[in-house]
Parts: sequence; structure tokens; C-alpha cells
Amino acid sequence: MSKDIIDIDADGSQETVELSLYEVRRKIYPRSVSGVFAKWRLYLVLFTQILFYGLPWVQWNDRQAVLFDLVSRKFYIFGLVLWPQDIIYLTLLLILSALGLFLFTAVAGRLFCGYACPQTVYTEVFMWIERKIEGDRFARIRLDGEEWPWGFRKWRIKLTKHALWIIIALWTGFTFVGYFTPIKLLGAETLALTLGPWQAFWLFFYSFATWGNAGFMREQVCKYMCPYARFQSVMVDKDTFVVTYDKTRGENRGSRAKAADHKALGLGDCVDCSICVQVCPTGIDIRDGLQYMCIGCGACIDACDQVMDKVGYDKGLIRYTSERAMLEHMDNKKARHYILRPRVLIYIGILSVLMTAFVVSLFLRNPLRLDVMRDRGALAREVDGTMIENIYRLQIMNSSENPMRIKIQATGLPKMLVLNSQGQEVGELVINPSSNLLLPVKVRVNRDEVGTGNHPIHFEMAGQEEGPMASEKPRGRDEKSSFIVPR
Repeated sequence: MSKDIIDIDADGSQETVELSLYEVRRKIYPRSVSGVFAKWRLYLVLFTQILFYGLPWVQWNDRQAVLFDLVSRKFYIFGLVLWPQDIIYLTLLLILSALGLFLFTAVAGRLFCGYACPQTVYTEVFMWIERKIEGDRFARIRLDGEEWPWGFRKWRIKLTKHALWIIIALWTGFTFVGYFTPIKLLGAETLALTLGPWQAFWLFFYSFATWGNAGFMREQVCKYMCPYARFQSVMVDKDTFVVTYDKTRGENRGSRAKAADHKALGLGDCVDCSICVQVCPTGIDIRDGLQYMCIGCGACIDACDQVMDKVGYDKGLIRYTSERAMLEHMDNKKARHYILRPRVLIYIGILSVLMTAFVVSLFLRNPLRLDVMRDRGALAREVDGTMIENIYRLQIMNSSENPMRIKIQATGLPKMLVLNSQGQEVGELVINPSSNLLLPVKVRVNRDEVGTGNHPIHFEMAGQEEGPMASEKPRGRDEKSSFIVPR
């Protein structure tokens, strides 16, 4: 998109100038770097990918340990089975995640972006493959600078790189779908080419998104698509540790001989080598100050420390520190005293309360559930001349990993009978593990013992888990309903 403006010269003549409203993308060729923060990125990449790719293959009680079965509307997380009625746990988990993000950002900036964000992780994986096949920064620049027609060597290198990218992307898409469809069944269907339409769609869609985002868009996602980059500034303050260039120490920049006295030349410690820019995955210059495009990965810190070692200066020209530390010339040890400030303590307090409530509610969670629904087609009727009958549907859910034997009774009116659809009195029932049962029942009372009108009643269930790993704690449920006696 462009915009025309009119430029009027000194002699009064007019000239139309066309300006682009969007920045033309300049491809970034990040340089490889080693150091403390590079190692942490490597460890986090390995950890997150082992977790992501390995978790669907873990078995638990003869089923997949982590499975979000949307068809059956059940989420399996190891020994925990969640139903749609348990959405409160999902809500709490999302709130905890948001508060955790606020806490980490208030303490040390965009830690999540730099080390654990899927966009960062897969970009690191794809760039590692790119460096192994095409070479480091300058080799890639030379390769891409070769004009058409491409030679055999360039075709071979590019096709090899994209083939490996696509393999990883397809495996990523397959694993993603494996969290929603049993992965062993998904694997068999994939090999037999019998995938369902939705399974195939999400497999290829997620694969294409991985290939496109990590292989091509890269920093564009961080700069223009990620909302976190836009509102991070409201979560940091002058005591937040962020990647910072020490202008007082570094300016004035300039090259110099290693043996020269740069102070006598009026120069700072920055030798203006631009390596900090070359290693940045988003292509920014940290020496221009903190920018929303900075993902806090620390690559520029590792690169600058290596340069400082070579020229014999102290490390830390670029470092993790706070604005207060820079203004008041504090070292990091003293600056860390300001980490536990009111904002951080409030985040920690709220997180602790919610985390405790989350864990306690899961621990005390009753795996037996009961929903009572009236049959609106036949609210009440007279049977056998002396009995009044109401019809209900009981939805009984057993969210435990063990069979459960239950007893049902209705209370609230004299001599209430609970009968099944065949007219037999309901006794003991066995509900299978992680399943539900829809049970139509008829409740009868003697007409001579109740008055007309709407009477409150209760359905009471007493349950006991069975099996070698069953809990000995008795389970119970009490649900309120109503019994109608017509005039």
C-alpha cells in the first residue's frame, strides 16, 4: 500500500512523491552464537520438544496419559478425567497462566518469548537445520545472492533444507492431532491413508503453519502478529530486568587498535562491531534502547561478552539489568534487592492463593456426579388408581479410573419408590470407569399420603469405588428436584 504526497519546490513547481506506508521486509540472517544464554535456549528447546513429542506416547491405565477427547467430551490428564462440567478448572488454569506471565514479565521481561514460546522454539530448530545445511550467516547471504538461473548446488541445498523442514513440520502436525485423537490409532490410520477429513485438515494445517511461521515469517510473527509484544510495556517498570546496553560505558562507539588507550581517544567500550545486531533473531540494534521487538533471548549478551573477552574489556556492556540500576550505577547484586517490590508480591500472593485453591479443589474433587432432569412430556400421572408417578432422567457420571457401585434413593415424601423403565425398583448399579449413564426412572408415592402441589424431593446416591487402586473413601451425591401431585 502506498500514499501520494505533493512536494512543492522553492520555485513553486509541484512534484508528486509516492511513499510506502509499510516497511519493506529485509531478510534477517542471524549469526550463530555460543554462551550462557545460548545454552539455556538449547536446554529449553530440548525440554519443550521432548515434552511435546513424547507426552502423547505415554500410557496410563491402558490408555493415553494425556488425551483431549473432543468426541467423547472428556479430557484425560494422567489420572484426572475432566468433563464439560469441570470447565472451572480450565478457567483457573488460564488465569494462573496469565498471572504467571505477568509475574515473569514484571521480574525479567519477555522470558517466555525468548526461551519457551513455540514460535521461538521452532525458529531455533529450523535455523539450526539451516545453518547445518547452508552454513553460517555470510554463507547464507552469499547463497541467496546467487542470481538466476540456479545451479545444481543451490537447488540441492535448498531442497534438502526444505525437505527436512517439511518432515519436522509434518511430525509436529501429527503430534498435535495426537493430543485429540489416540496417537496410536492416528498412526495406523495415517499409514493406511484412512484419516478422517478433520484429522487430515488439522494435521496439514498445523504442519503448514509450523513450516511457514518458523521457516519464513520468523521475526514477522514477533513484530506484527504477537499481541504480547504490544502490551509488554505496561507490565515492566524501572526495576524489571531486561536486556540493556550500557550507554554510559559504551559511548562513544568506534573501532580502535587493541593496544590503544580508548579512553584517551574519547571512545567508550563499544567497538561498533555490530555483532550484537548480526546475532539478533529479530534484527534490532539493542544499542538504540529497549524496543518492543526484543524478545529477551540474550543472544546479543553472549555475542558482546565474547567481543569484550577478545579486546580485553570487562563483560557486561550488554547485560540483563534494570533501568534503576543503569541510572543509579548499581551492580546486579544490589539491583536484585528491588525485585520483591509491591507489584511482584501482589502477583505472588494472588498466584499462591489461586494455586492452592486449584490443587485443593482437585484433591477434594468428587468423581461421582449426578444431574436430574424432569421428563417435560409427562410431568405427573396416576397409576394403579392409588399412586402418583413422576418421570425423571438421571445422568450419572463416574470420572474416576475405577468402576463404582452406587445406590440410589429418593427422599422428601413418605414411602417413595424409585423404579426403572421396566417398573422394577432400582437397586445397586455399577458405573464403568470414566463413563456416564443416562438412567430413566419413575418415582411413585401413595396419593393418600401427600397433598396436591409441588413438593421438593432429593435424589441421594451413595457410591464406592472398586478395584485394586480404588479409593476407600465413600462417595455421595445429593441433587434437589421436585415432585408434582396434580389436583
